[in-house]
Amino acid sequence: MLTVRSRRTALAVVAAAGLFGTVVVPTAAQAADAKRHKTVNLQLLAINDFHGNLEPPAGSSGTIKEIDPATGKEVATPAGGIEYLATELRKARVPADDSITVAAGDIIGASPLTSALFHDEPTIEAMDKLGLDVTSVGNHEFDEGAQELRRMQDGGCHPTDGCYEAGRTFKGANFNYLSANVTDEKTGKPLLAPYWITKSQGVKVGFIGVTLEGTPNIVTAEGVKGLKFANEVTTINKYAAELKAKGVNSIVALIHEGGYPASTVYNYDCGAAGQGISGPIVDIAKKIDPAVGAIVTGHTHNAYACSIPDPNGVPRSVTSAASFGRLFTEINMKLDKTTGEIVRPSVKAENHVVHRTVEKAPDMTALVDHYSKLAAPIANRPIGYIASDINGRGNNDLEKPLGDVIADAQLAGLAPADKGGAQVAFMNPGGIRSDLVYKDPSGDPKLNGVVTYGEAFTVQPFTNMMQVKTLTGAQLIQLLQQQVSGSNAAAPKILQVSSNLHYTLDMRKTGADRVVLDSVRLNGAPVDPAAKYRVAANEFLAGGGDGFPAFAAGTDKLVGASDLDVFTAYLGAHSSAAAPLQAPAQDRIKIIGPGSDID
Repeated sequence: MLTVRSRRTALAVVAAAGLFGTVVVPTAAQAADAKRHKTVNLQLLAINDFHGNLEPPAGSSGTIKEIDPATGKEVATPAGGIEYLATELRKARVPADDSITVAAGDIIGASPLTSALFHDEPTIEAMDKLGLDVTSVGNHEFDEGAQELRRMQDGGCHPTDGCYEAGRTFKGANFNYLSANVTDEKTGKPLLAPYWITKSQGVKVGFIGVTLEGTPNIVTAEGVKGLKFANEVTTINKYAAELKAKGVNSIVALIHEGGYPASTVYNYDCGAAGQGISGPIVDIAKKIDPAVGAIVTGHTHNAYACSIPDPNGVPRSVTSAASFGRLFTEINMKLDKTTGEIVRPSVKAENHVVHRTVEKAPDMTALVDHYSKLAAPIANRPIGYIASDINGRGNNDLEKPLGDVIADAQLAGLAPADKGGAQVAFMNPGGIRSDLVYKDPSGDPKLNGVVTYGEAFTVQPFTNMMQVKTLTGAQLIQLLQQQVSGSNAAAPKILQVSSNLHYTLDMRKTGADRVVLDSVRLNGAPVDPAAKYRVAANEFLAGGGDGFPAFAAGTDKLVGASDLDVFTAYLGAHSSAAAPLQAPAQDRIKIIGPGSDID
């Protein structure tokens, strides 16, 4: 099989032989103009936040919102799955021009069982088959720590679990992982390469890869131990200057940070000046060196193809392809052969749906079948029953039905005195990675409502250890206020709570004032600021992650079972085929004023 580089060379030879269409003879004026401004074409195909979703994602995680042209109404279209993504990308690649496949991080991490059970080696293999050339590092690439990330790049068997098949050693990624702003605290050197240089029809093209500066706040401390995360803008501008000094003037930034378009429809038009998008990427894009001709982003799992002005006020393409392989972005541009620069007005970007109606890629089917068969004895084990869909990831409410179930499971698992004596439990919304779907994905009606271990794992893939800590009533109130203040003021993170806690959020107000203090009730009684309470949360939250320092201030820590174990135990104890689990009523947090799609 041709490598990416040899594939481009071979296509160039075939194109030169005239096998891809009719030769057009330019006029004398066109020829003169071309001589003065000779350009070559470059196509980028971009994905982000794949998260090991080799099999088609279930529930709302496996659909894309779009406008039905026949009715004009918003519809949810089934999308995603590596077999379909491979087919769509291979069809989209322009044969006669250079095409480079890029990503903006979180290719692995928080993955379903078929990939996660094998420490995401299957997804790395799939990305190599897909023709991925380069990606930035996302925050979830640090879920298992820096050494495991290096193993993803360099290969070798897992240090604990070893090799998964006799005589077969993991080779590592053929594509390039970039982490320009992630450095070793001791040496100051980048963890992985800061940039990658290639050529498109003789023109040098450089890619700089960064992850969000706030990664330490959303990853367990162990995952980023010994690492420093620098500012995205400062880092990109530094390496853009270094690339220019090396004669590389066509530069693309791959950033694992993103924005929030005003509409969740995948092909929403953000406007020429980017008025229709908000979030961290807007400020970042406005400050990045104009030498960077295009920006590919991720992290927020949103879809957009926008223009945001650079520091000189010139529009620049900024894109994101949602998540889970449901979309890919096609970015076409021209490169000036004389200056070596991206011709900015030529940059055109468009997101495309990965439809499940196209033919499956046979090589990807073989890969998925291979690993799913290895995982089947574990993945297919029934562990509970549900009466209907219980949505988590796919629910836009501040209080999510599946969030309620998970918090209840954590309280039930940690309430016994010998398990920590928890009196209340909290779950971070970003840790809910999917939905529990009633309809079985195989189409077998006999399996409808059955929750398998693999499905539960997809919802709770981190296997964080549970903790119980003692917080004062005052700290408990601070915890609720930190959902909407401090580092969470701009993008609130509303914790999911166990059934014995009730309070009101007034979204018409700002900051900590959004928590209506006299509404907070635990077991029907007001929270006493001076009293002590035993509080359960996963180790990420308990360590102060996601901007909750009140958790970190807790005392008398007791470490319990994993979040996945307490979740599966709860489903087993509270559901049966005769009495399946019902979706909770979502009546624990009363919302006054507008809610929002917060993740």
